[in-house]
Amino acid sequence: MLRSDAVTQGIQRSPNRAMLRAVGFGDADFGKPIIGIANGYSTITPCNVGLNDLAMRAEEATRMAGGMPQTFGTITVSDGISMGTEGMKYSLVSREVIADAIETACNGQSMDGVLAVGGCDKNMPGAMLAMARMNIPSIFVYGGTIKPGKLGGCDLTVVSAFEAVGQITSGKIDEEQLTAIEKNACPGAGSCGGMFTANTMSAAIETLGLSLPYSSTMAAEDAEKADSAALSAEVLVEAIKSDIRPRELLTREAFENAISVIMAVGGSTNSVLHLLAIARTAGIDLNIDDFESIRQRVPVICDLKPSGKFVTVDLHQAGGIPQVMKLLLDAGLLHGDCRTIEGKSLRERLADVPAMPPADQEVIRPLSNPLYAKGHLAILKGNLAEQGAVAKISGVKNPVITGPARVFESEESCLTAILDNQIKAGDVVVVRNEGPVGGPGMREMLSPTSAIVGQGLLDKVALITDGRFSGGSYGLVIGHVSPEAAVGGTIGLIQEGDSITVDANQLLLQLNVDDSELDRRRSAWSTPTPKYRTGILGKYSRLVSCASEGAVTDQP
Repeated sequence: MLRSDAVTQGIQRSPNRAMLRAVGFGDADFGKPIIGIANGYSTITPCNVGLNDLAMRAEEATRMAGGMPQTFGTITVSDGISMGTEGMKYSLVSREVIADAIETACNGQSMDGVLAVGGCDKNMPGAMLAMARMNIPSIFVYGGTIKPGKLGGCDLTVVSAFEAVGQITSGKIDEEQLTAIEKNACPGAGSCGGMFTANTMSAAIETLGLSLPYSSTMAAEDAEKADSAALSAEVLVEAIKSDIRPRELLTREAFENAISVIMAVGGSTNSVLHLLAIARTAGIDLNIDDFESIRQRVPVICDLKPSGKFVTVDLHQAGGIPQVMKLLLDAGLLHGDCRTIEGKSLRERLADVPAMPPADQEVIRPLSNPLYAKGHLAILKGNLAEQGAVAKISGVKNPVITGPARVFESEESCLTAILDNQIKAGDVVVVRNEGPVGGPGMREMLSPTSAIVGQGLLDKVALITDGRFSGGSYGLVIGHVSPEAAVGGTIGLIQEGDSITVDANQLLLQLNVDDSELDRRRSAWSTPTPKYRTGILGKYSRLVSCASEGAVTDQP
């Protein structure tokens, strides 16, 4: 029995059906499954500006396949535009708002399934949280990646613009070059073009089986993206008939597959936060240490930006996520029996994918010749992160440093110091009170990390924060430090000049201060006054869990 039968055939049949007739239902439509199309379209960001066309294609295909589409809107925050501002505090919060909105609309109207269309970073995990909560047949349609900008024969992404700020302050480029990069970095619609957070999460969802093969790496402006949206709607109608539900797909093994693919493609640190949140919602026992155990056996085999050479459209042309999964599957690094939304096993989905990628490409390497022998997302622990921290070490030759702490209470004060050339080789930069509670909202530190790279300090400076990093960040960057400063974490006790050791080889994040001195500092510490008491940020700071648990707000 369909959930929508309660509406179309219920006790209040006459008024319920009258309302549906007003939005286009005819006599023959009341027995069809009602399918919500959660449309993240907006002109706020290039990631989402093309989504309405995809939603309309999906709506048309739903009708043709025998379903009744009901379209509603969801919000988005442009991470790239809000980056480095107070507005970035709303980015992670928007993940919860999106999840709440989809759950509310679908459950409030007793919809039988949902097709979510999203683009910017939090659209994907927000939709996945809702799907896991509701457990009705679901599919995700990714808006697609942006094509690379071009300047002087080089590919540009939005990160190129952030790094240019650091380059101009260190005298590497002039104002004219900075303006040229700004004008050419983002040529049109689509999500940020490297293996940043949006493309990382779209790859994870494809691996989890809740979006269609190849859909996670398609360009937003290419015709195949709209065709894929239409096919997704057809597949969802069949999934409703077969009663294929998200929690049947979101198994422990499926999450292990997603983590393996993220390691292989060099994905974003944000994927740790989001997969922990989705797994928790789906009732799967996944913890932060699982990322480290998988990292130890899965190498990085894709040479992608931010630290590599290529962009996501290049990965698509080289075979996309199916090609990456095929290599991992053949090496025994994926669980092939996991099911997908088409009703196939992952092994069946990959049956026709070549055993090796095309010989004329350099994006995907064989496992025998990886970029890095182990994954790039290391989980560090120590007296600075008893519950864990996430280090992204791609592009760093030696991920070990011991140096003096340079302590900042906000992203803005840190960036000012970097741009004033106050940060020197060997420093360990600490940005605190930017965590889930203290920020609130875990702002991403793309501006400081890009400025550090732009000044040529990639291998020479570490940056530690209880906030997050953009998928575009790289270098010796350590985020999600937990417990965070605002709840009494050791990161809040660091003083200027303290010695700190970051050792990704030993998985260590250590404040080199005697325990007795730390006890003295802790006894003198007091809970900081909340930055927001009302509004959504005030509510979020009161509800949110720690980063090592996914920073969720619907804790039992």
